[in-house]
Amino acid sequence: MNEFSNKYNLEDRTAKFGEDVIEFCKNIKQDAITKPIISQLIRSATSIGANYMEANAASSKKDFKNKIYICKKETQETKHWLRMIKKCVPEKSEEIDKLWKEAQELTLIFGKIISTLNNT
Repeated sequence: MNEFSNKYNLEDRTAKFGEDVIEFCKNIKQDAITKPIISQLIRSATSIGANYMEANAASSKKDFKNKIYICKKETQETKHWLRMIKKCVPEKSEEIDKLWKEAQELTLIFGKIISTLNNT
């Protein structure tokens, strides 16, 4: 389990991703459309790191796998909200694309962890 943590430094990486999303959202003008999307985006993006921290403190392999699965789900949800905010603020497409790319990489990493756990 720790091989992924060390190779990708997921604790820092997931925390930094959440921080990057928060910083990005601070620069978006909030209105009736963007406000709920920003809220959902921040909640899902920051939840990834929180769930990863919980996975690292898991009481069993089953608990660890469940938390990693939640990390993957939250990352997928974050990609959805990034797509929605991109529709609202297309002028920020480049920044959003960078965040989406990181979310995609995290999705693949969590998927690999789950796959590896299923094969052990």
